[in-house]
Amino acid sequence: MTPPPTAPRDLPPEEDEGLDAADSSPEPDDAPAPEDDAPQTPESVKRGVAVIKKYWKHAPNGPGVYRMIAENGEVLYVGKAKNVRKRVASYTRLAGHVNRIARMISATVSMVFISVETETEALLLEANLIKQMKPRFNVLMRDDKSFPYILIARDHAAPQIAKHRGARVRKGDYFGPFASVWAVNRALNALERAFLLRSCAQSFYDNRTRPCLLYQIKRCAGPCTGEISIDDYAVLVQEARDFLSGKSRSVREQLAHEMTEAAEKLEFERAARLRDRISALSAIQGAQGVNPRTVEEADVFAIAKDAGRFCIEAFFFRAYQNWGNRSYFPRADASLSESEVLDSFLAQFYDEHPSARCVLLSHPIEDSALLEDALSAKLRRSVDVIAPQRGEKRELVEHALNNARQALGRKLAEDASQLRLLAALGEVFGLPAAPRRVEVYDNSHTGGSQAIGAMVVAGPSGFMKAHYRTFNIKSTDITPGDDYGMMREVLTRRFARLAKDVEKDTDPEAFPAKPDLVLIDGGRGQFDVAREVLRESGVEGVALASIAKGRDRDAGREQFFAEGREPFRLPPHDPALYFVQRLRDEAHRFAIGTHRARRKKEFTKNPLDEIQGIGPSRKRALLLAFGSAKGVARAALSDLEKTPGINKATARMVYDHFQRGD
Repeated sequence: MTPPPTAPRDLPPEEDEGLDAADSSPEPDDAPAPEDDAPQTPESVKRGVAVIKKYWKHAPNGPGVYRMIAENGEVLYVGKAKNVRKRVASYTRLAGHVNRIARMISATVSMVFISVETETEALLLEANLIKQMKPRFNVLMRDDKSFPYILIARDHAAPQIAKHRGARVRKGDYFGPFASVWAVNRALNALERAFLLRSCAQSFYDNRTRPCLLYQIKRCAGPCTGEISIDDYAVLVQEARDFLSGKSRSVREQLAHEMTEAAEKLEFERAARLRDRISALSAIQGAQGVNPRTVEEADVFAIAKDAGRFCIEAFFFRAYQNWGNRSYFPRADASLSESEVLDSFLAQFYDEHPSARCVLLSHPIEDSALLEDALSAKLRRSVDVIAPQRGEKRELVEHALNNARQALGRKLAEDASQLRLLAALGEVFGLPAAPRRVEVYDNSHTGGSQAIGAMVVAGPSGFMKAHYRTFNIKSTDITPGDDYGMMREVLTRRFARLAKDVEKDTDPEAFPAKPDLVLIDGGRGQFDVAREVLRESGVEGVALASIAKGRDRDAGREQFFAEGREPFRLPPHDPALYFVQRLRDEAHRFAIGTHRARRKKEFTKNPLDEIQGIGPSRKRALLLAFGSAKGVARAALSDLEKTPGINKATARMVYDHFQRGD
């Protein structure tokens, strides 16, 4: 089989430390399973080992990927091996496992094997499956957002410079990746001042009759109205391409030469414009911090570990320039080493992102050769994966490592502060311990229309945005504007689903699915509704409270309702009060934002969208022919049939739709 591109490695530490070590063990057929006389081994581990022994007999004798599966179908672990059968044999020992592996073996009730042709294919497939299934015993890369690029288009006589994210479907030159939107916006602003390239959309460009404001403030050369010829504009475009391709020194020298010539000819205005462009180029490079002298292109990864947590700092260098950095905090067991975590992380990272010609690491990884082969095959060029020990490459790694340590320190401090706030919240509402999952609910609507409910979630790491949810109010029995009815529907749907879910034997360190505390934005009425819904759902062990705005809606004068207590207030400067306000404000922001997006969509809805079979292309053809949806509705059948791109069957469908509407 041909697996998807990219994969990591997350081998348990006791598995003889690598593929080569596993291969040195005797053949499974010649090596009987270990003795079962380990009286101190927990019964659950014995059961798991018995299951693994049964599947081990049928494991493939070659490269492949294996999955360990729990009773409820959850994938516990995805691993790869040069010889799957030998690797699986390492799990059949009754003793000597670290706690993480012992728990994984105990929970295993079945295994699935996939054979592939090469180790590289196994690496790619493993990473892809980890990203899809998110097994709780693997190292997981939590942030897989795409990176922004700078695009200089090639689909117009006057090319546009723009920020780009996603698939590269537009013809042009892409420069990146940049580590953040902030970094690419900063670079775009400076590039516009340095090279005067247009950033406007095509429709804006085509309809200009005089130069826009960007021309007036010297951030565009004005090709739209002929302020610069297309040939001269092409020179600016090529200079920008050269600069982003690493020829920054030659571009600056050329501009400096032109500025000197203009000054000698007493063309002081032109000389001043060239001076400003040189200053803009200096601003780009000055804002980038560390810029390598001898490393043209590299991705740098450094990993730091403290208090059982990991931080991986990634730097991206292209064209001898620093294009930003990003911090990652992968989910990994504290018993793993920095090299093991980095090994697994890299294959998952490059499953989505292109690599540089050189990948520099703070720690050597066992699968560096496999990763090199996979990246080289994917990019169709040679890629080096190394952990440098000296020279400028080592300096870049040390710089990334310092940033990783600092980022991890900040993260640990933030989490400690968050834990203190959660502990204070637990004391305020009488919980036996600090809540690990807090859910906050709010509603939003406009006169009862486009009503939605919103749920935000907070935990030890702050706001857990991946767990946020919105609920479109579906019930037709609710009177428009009935906040109690909307809250009832939202909570009923949320807790009915929670009650139906099969309880999973989840990792105790994983973020829980069931809340410890539910906060409602509202007063006594909303609290009573929520309490009734919780009782009807049968979900137990969830504390409930509501937050009523104070007199004159002043922050700091909120009144709280909780089970078994009279309404109460908190001292004005209590940190727990500020924390509750943050939670409520985040729920309000999320609810309002979602509602506005839905309302905007309704406002911009076109009657043509209601016709089944009318996609964007046909919709565009109809609007171009008749000017508006009203024009289409009034058109005769014969006129619709003459529309370019519309056949007779489609014309009849559109005509019948609007005739039925009459």
